[in-house]
Amino acid sequence: MYAITISEPGGPDKLVWAEVPDAEPGPGEVLIRTAASAVNRADLLQRQGYYDPPPGTSPYPGLECSGVITATGAPVCALLAGGGYAELVAVPEAYTLPIPRNLTVEEAAALPEVACTVWSNLIDLAGLRKGETLLVHGGGSGIGTFAIQLGAALGATVITTARRAKHDALRALGAQHTIDYTDEDFVAEVRKHGGADVILDIVGAKYLAKNVDALATNGRLAIIGMQGGAKAELDLRALMAKRGSIIVTTLRARGHDEKAAIVRGVRDDVWPLIESGAIRPVIDRRLPMAQAAEAHRIVEASDHLGKVLLLGR
Repeated sequence: MYAITISEPGGPDKLVWAEVPDAEPGPGEVLIRTAASAVNRADLLQRQGYYDPPPGTSPYPGLECSGVITATGAPVCALLAGGGYAELVAVPEAYTLPIPRNLTVEEAAALPEVACTVWSNLIDLAGLRKGETLLVHGGGSGIGTFAIQLGAALGATVITTARRAKHDALRALGAQHTIDYTDEDFVAEVRKHGGADVILDIVGAKYLAKNVDALATNGRLAIIGMQGGAKAELDLRALMAKRGSIIVTTLRARGHDEKAAIVRGVRDDVWPLIESGAIRPVIDRRLPMAQAAEAHRIVEASDHLGKVLLLGR
C-alpha cells in the first residue's frame, strides 16, 4: 500500500507519499480501504516531532478516516490513533461508525475526530446543558465549526472567536455572537452576556487567565489544545471565586475501553443530529492524499473553514 510517511521531523516537505507494508488487522480489528482522511492540528504536531503516536499504533499521521471494510464491504468512518493518511488502515471495530445516511463516504471522513473530541469534552465532561452559554475558541477550525453546531443543537447560546472574515459563516452554523480575537477583548464581550458556562479552548497557556475571567459562576473550562503554549500561571483565587473547574484532555492517548465508550456516546447522541441535518460536516476543500504537504500548509495558515480532506486513490 501507499501512505504518507514522515521522513524526519520538520515542515510539510517532510511528508512523503511512499510504498509501505500493508496494514494488517489484529484481534478485534477491521481493515478499512481508505476513501478519505482529514487533517487535524495533531497531525501537524506529529510531523514536527512533538506528538508521537501511542506505542504499538501506526506510525503514519491521520486520526480519522472513512472507507470500506475490506472483509464485508460495509462503508464506515472511524476514529484512529494514527494511520489515516494511507490506502489501508487497521482499526478496532469498536472505533467505527456507520456512514450517516445523508452523507457521502468522503464527507464522513470529516466527522470522527471532531465529533468524539467535542462530545467527550462538552457533553460527557463539561455537561453542557440547554440554556447555558458556550464559548468556542477557534470557531473556524474543524473542532470549532462542529462545536458551534452541537452547542446550538443542544439549545445553548453560542459565542465564538475567529477572524472577522469567518463571522458570517459561523453565524450561519448557529453562533449567536462572534468576536474577532485580533482586535476585540473576548473577556469583555463574553461578560456582556453574563459569562460563559462552558469554554472549549484550543489555545492553552496564552488564554488561561483570560478564560478564567470569562467564566460564569460554576463555569467549566475544557482545554483541548496548546496552540498558545503549555505553561502559564493560574490565580487560584480567581478560579475559586467563580467556583470554576478546569478540564484538560487529549483523545489519542486514552485507553481502549474509554475510546470505545466515547464512540458509542457519539453514535447515540450525535449521529441522530447529523442525520436530521442539525449538524453537518464543514469541508473547506478536498485534495489527493499524495498532496498532504499542501493540506498541512493550508491548515497552518488558518485561512480554511472547517476540515481539509485528503482523498484516497
